[in-house]
Formats: sequence, C-alpha cells, structure tokens
Amino acid sequence: MVTRSPVSIAIDAGTTGVRALVVDDRARVLDVAYRELTQYFPRPGWVEHDPIEIWEHVCSALAEVAGRLGERDLTPRSVGITNQRETVVAWDRATGAPLHRAIVWQDRRTAQACRSLEDAGHLPLVRERTGLVLDPYFSASKMQWLLAEGGVDRSPTLALGTVDSWVLWNLTGGSSGGMFATDVTNASRTMLFDIVVRRWSDELCDLFDVPEENLATVHPSCGRFGRVADDVLGNDSPLRNVPVSGIAGDQHAALFGQACFDPGMTKVTFGTGSFVVLNAGSVCPDPVDGLITTLAWDLGSDGDNAIGADGGPSRGRSSVAYALEGSVFASGAGVQWLRDGLGIIAQAADLEPLARTVSSSEGVSIVPAFAGLGSPHWDPEARGTVTGLSRGVGRAHLARAMIEAMGFQVRDVVDAMAATSIPPTLLRVDGGASTMDLLLQVVADQTGLPVVRPRSVETTAIGVATLAGLAEGVWGSLDDLGDLWTADAPFSPTASADEIESAHQAWSRAVDRSRHWTSES
Repeated sequence: MVTRSPVSIAIDAGTTGVRALVVDDRARVLDVAYRELTQYFPRPGWVEHDPIEIWEHVCSALAEVAGRLGERDLTPRSVGITNQRETVVAWDRATGAPLHRAIVWQDRRTAQACRSLEDAGHLPLVRERTGLVLDPYFSASKMQWLLAEGGVDRSPTLALGTVDSWVLWNLTGGSSGGMFATDVTNASRTMLFDIVVRRWSDELCDLFDVPEENLATVHPSCGRFGRVADDVLGNDSPLRNVPVSGIAGDQHAALFGQACFDPGMTKVTFGTGSFVVLNAGSVCPDPVDGLITTLAWDLGSDGDNAIGADGGPSRGRSSVAYALEGSVFASGAGVQWLRDGLGIIAQAADLEPLARTVSSSEGVSIVPAFAGLGSPHWDPEARGTVTGLSRGVGRAHLARAMIEAMGFQVRDVVDAMAATSIPPTLLRVDGGASTMDLLLQVVADQTGLPVVRPRSVETTAIGVATLAGLAEGVWGSLDDLGDLWTADAPFSPTASADEIESAHQAWSRAVDRSRHWTSES
C-alpha cells in the first residue's frame, strides 16, 4: 500500500496578486500558482480591487495546484487563508454580489474623516481599545465611507468584511450556507475590535456608525472554520470537503511562518510595504509611540497542545500572542514605481544589479510616501519626494536610493521598538525583496542588528499553512515547527558608525520635507 504524503494548502490573497501554494509536512513549498490582480485608481489617493476578480483568481489558482497533487501522491489535509489586511469588501449574503469595489488598505480617501475624529478627542479611546491609530489605513473608516458615501445600503444580509472573510464565505458555500467569519488577527486591524477582551467594541461600532450585526463572527486563527464546498472546484477535485482550518492576516502569518514563537522575536516582511513585527508575549502591551499593537495569533483550543503544558522550552509562550508592529506603506510599491512609472528598470529583478553598478547614491534620498507615511510618523498628508539630485545622478543612483530607503524605513521602526521593554535583538526577513543581499546589508548596518534570511522566503504562506495543519494534526507542536525553520544567509553590520549616521541624517532630512505635503495649513 502506497502512503500519500500529507500537505496543507495556503491561499494567499495579497495586494498585487493571488496565489495558491502547497506546503508539505517539512514546511517546504512544493508548488505555487499565481494570478496578478488588477489595481484600480479612480481618483488620486484611492485604491480599489474587484472582489469578483479576487475570488475568480482564488478558484483558478486552487484548481491549478489541485490538478497536480495526484502526480506527486500528495493528500491535502487542510486549507489556510492569508490576506492583505484592512482592505474592505461589502457584499450581499443573499445574492453573493459585491456592493462596491473593495477599498484597499493603501486607500487614503478617509484621511479627513480620521483627522476630524482625532481633533474631536477620540484617539485615546482608539489606542486603548484597539492598539491602532486614527489613520485611513485601517478598515473602520472605509466601512463608514461605504455606508455614508459609497452607496452601500444597510440591510440584514449586508456583509462588511476583510478579504479573508470574503474568500472564506465563498469557499465554504457562499449564499448556500457559506461561513461568514474572520479571525482575531484580521479583526484586530479593523479599528472596531477590542484586542484586550477580544470582541467587537460597541463603543467603536457606534463611533464609526458600523452595525455590529453586519460584521463577521470572530474565531481563533487556528481551528476548523468549515470545509471546501462541493461546487467550488467540482466534485472530482481533491480539495472537495477539505477543512479550512487556519486564517491569519499576511503579516501575522509571516511572524508565525518565521517561527517567532517567543517574546522578543522579530521579523521583517518586504512586500508591497514593509512590516516589522515583534512578538510581545501573552499580555497586551501598553501603546508605544510610532507603533501599533495587534494580536499576533490565537491558537484556540489547539493552543495548549501546541505549546506544551510547560509553555515549551523557550518560555513565555501562550496560545494567545500579541505583537508590536511598524507598518511601512511603500517598499515593493517603490520598486514598481521605478519600473512602471519611470521605466528605470524593466523588471524588479533588475534593481539590485543596477544599484550595484555605483558605490553610493551620491546623496540622493527617495521617500516613497505615495500613500502617506506609516510607522513611526503616521502622516497621511506626506507625499513622495526625491532630494539631493545633481547633474551626475543617473538610473543606478535612483535604484540604490530606493533600496536604501527600504532599509532606512526599517531602521526608523526598529529605533521605536528599541525603546520598549522587549527590544528586538535579531531580524528574520522574508518577502520578495529579501532576496536582495544589498538591501539586507543596509538593514543590518542601519539597525545594528544581525539579519537572517530563511531557506524559504515564502513565510506568509508557510505560516498560514502550518496554522491550518496544526489544527488538523499535520504538525504536533510549535516546537516541531520551530525545528523546521532553517537559516539561509546571515548579515551582520559592517559599515562604520560615521557612514551609518551620515546616511540616516540625509534620509531624515528628506522625510521632513515629505511631511504634511497636502496640508491646507
């Protein structure tokens, strides 16, 4: 009798595309299918996606990898969903029809509404309940706009959810009994969820005039959400009736996939933006200037088994973990701008080779504040700037300046984290841009911390696949998963202190010039 190998399937519904990935019991990615997502920019500062396109891409990518499972004698045991966070989808649960394009996390249309709420004195309540700041990045003001200005009518069948809840609802049956749910990590990004008591906040729902009855049911990140419905991929699909057992926002999934299970462990993901996330332990930390507090994950009823009766060998573990996060809005988005907006490179892979043709950026600084500045500045009125131009500057200097900008932004966040009671001591990195050795050396030099790239940079998918597999017995414990994490390349600080500080001071001056750009004052 031939034993078929168990695998977990990850659905990664990201900002620029949708992927389906097959992860084996050694936490290795065996197969990937990708579909690029259309970006809509109806007005300056507005960013939208088509929910139908997101769902069609999920189905198409799943069908592609499912069709190859039999060739390798692989048996799917679980499905996990990870997603771009904060993006809002509104749909009718009776018909399944979206009621508006999805409003993407990068969208800035509610900046004035958030500023008005802050001026009215509501920021302390938001910080205390949610750990967030009043910024259009988060979901609540987007939901408020849809109901007040976006033409979305209130009704008992209205669903206001994040992308994970839209995918889960369709995957488990849609209007024929689909599960309308989310997990604590995505809920914690809406600005409507009390992260201390872990439930929707009546006060915040009232503040943003969002009906709680139209929000998804909140579940732990690890545990059975439902099963893949028969008619999603067809009765002959190997994914038919497979349990959906893990959901986490992309940055939380990456923290889990990097095996940052112990307090103080920190990861940096370079995607459309850059996200520095530090495991802050089982107790919700006090707010930190420049950073946001969020739920890292909730392992639910499987948590006690997963961490062991004694909390595991590395102390301080709990089935519920909090995190401190620094969210940088433009990282890969800056590379896309160099490629599509300026034509400086033909493809993203060209950036590092071009940048290495010069030894420095010759004083050029790029601040890619296309959608304002996130952590630690939180300035929605900032805009992108290029400073330090001289006649001798060329394509290579701009390429190098963009790579340096990614590193400077990480340093600014790490500096804020260094002032906390659990400062980061090492950075584990992932995401597409983490393949650039030059970038990781800049991060090591600027932060003064060791930087480690793992064997697989697909940690977002690995994280949600292992969350789902943990619930279904593919893996037994966090220790098992930690043993599977393998380093690929370490980077240590090498630049002199004078070089580091001189470069960062030039960057800081450029940031100052980018700030409050659209302010009427």
